[in-house]
Amino acid sequence: MMASSYNAKDEDHHPGSVGSGGPGAVKSKKPDNTAFKQQRLPAWQPILTAGTVLPAFFMIGVIFIPIGIGLLVTSNNIKEFEIDYTGVDMSSPCFSCSQNYSWNSTSVCTCSVPFILDQPFESNVFMYYGLSNFYQNHRRYVKSRDDSQLNGDKSSLLNPSKECEPYRTSDKKPIAPCGAIANSLFNDTLELFYNHPNGSRIAIHLVKTGIAWWTDKHVKFRNPGGNNNNLSIVFHDTSKPVNWRRPVYELDPSDPDNNGFINEDFIVWMRTAALPTFRKLYRIIQKKKDNMTPTLPPGNYSLEVTYNYPVRSFDGRKRMILSTISWMGGKNPFLGIAYITVGSVCFFLGVVLLIIHHKYGNRNNNADIPN
Repeated sequence: MMASSYNAKDEDHHPGSVGSGGPGAVKSKKPDNTAFKQQRLPAWQPILTAGTVLPAFFMIGVIFIPIGIGLLVTSNNIKEFEIDYTGVDMSSPCFSCSQNYSWNSTSVCTCSVPFILDQPFESNVFMYYGLSNFYQNHRRYVKSRDDSQLNGDKSSLLNPSKECEPYRTSDKKPIAPCGAIANSLFNDTLELFYNHPNGSRIAIHLVKTGIAWWTDKHVKFRNPGGNNNNLSIVFHDTSKPVNWRRPVYELDPSDPDNNGFINEDFIVWMRTAALPTFRKLYRIIQKKKDNMTPTLPPGNYSLEVTYNYPVRSFDGRKRMILSTISWMGGKNPFLGIAYITVGSVCFFLGVVLLIIHHKYGNRNNNADIPN
């Protein structure tokens, strides 16, 4: 008896087998004979040769390097002054405040930090507060808020989200605003004074509105029942956050458009930072119209601090920053350095590849010519 041989190709032609259409036939898994499924569509594939790669490298270098230089020069022209007022050193004017103050303190501690501006600050000057070693990007911290409550929803006002725990209720009353972000609101008070050479002390006018994003101020944050209602009545059945000195409806009683959930200092703080060292806009020093004098002339200044925000528990640092801006925003040399680096690397690689091509390109071409 001879052993029968089996060929898988014969299966396609056997009656009743795969693709025959007979009874009990199994549908073939072979793709349809179309241009799309058989990958016969027209396509374009770049051919990387020295004639295409080298010009691309040089073009990137020629374009990126001038752009990077322009960005770097623009960033360096932005004037910025920074002063640390944490009070870590014993010689610091705020040392006693930093040692004695905590969240449970009921007393008010103030300190005055003198500093000198060597150059004038023109146009509008932006005043920031900065914190270091404060991780606002922690997952539980970021989630610890109730956006419905902040948007003015009355049901969420009296029944906050469970994401706010353990800052959801206090004394059997719902906390407004609830959550860890609101509870850790930055509440130092910063005032700026110019010490005139004639001995007088001039207070610098600090504008506290216009510091928050328009969408946050007019869309995301709203007071319950409307912004023009009596907020003390609206928030009567709620409790203030644990670490706050006063309730939310007393953040700015002098300005109804900047009080409650729509207080701009509060709104700025609620937009969490991505990195542990960050700055947030605090005030704006506006240049007077039709005035040729600098917004901040060079000279002696003093920063008056009402020290309310303790940072010793997490080894944090506090600072005040004065800065001008340009068309590209604040001082940030990274983008210019990145452009210069990428352009220089591409230009260098272009030179190296050009030398290699000049030295070995003709040899390879000669090797392809038949004898």
